[in-house]
Amino acid sequence: MLKKGCNRKDITAAIGPSIAQKSYNVKSDFKNKFIKKHKKNKIFFKNKKKIIYFDLPNYVKSQLKLNKISKIDIIGIDTYDKKNNFFSARRSLRSKHDDYGRNISIIMIN
Repeated sequence: MLKKGCNRKDITAAIGPSIAQKSYNVKSDFKNKFIKKHKKNKIFFKNKKKIIYFDLPNYVKSQLKLNKISKIDIIGIDTYDKKNNFFSARRSLRSKHDDYGRNISIIMIN
């Protein structure tokens, strides 16, 4: 967008429905890769009952902020939880379904 002439102050980013931290358990090697990339990434992980959970929406928000995008909206809908509204690969795999459907995002420059 910047290469197309957009100013950072005019960009609004929306982090749409996505898997929430409480639904997104990961393995230690996943966590280690993030922390190896930057030690501050520790804040996006939570341990509960020996299970590691990753905060994807807030990680994405932090990356936008690093790129000096300040207008950021997080929709805050957990696609794993809302099974009648959204597809979820993780939910489908746990339920042993053959397919998990698809979601789509639209990006607009006007």
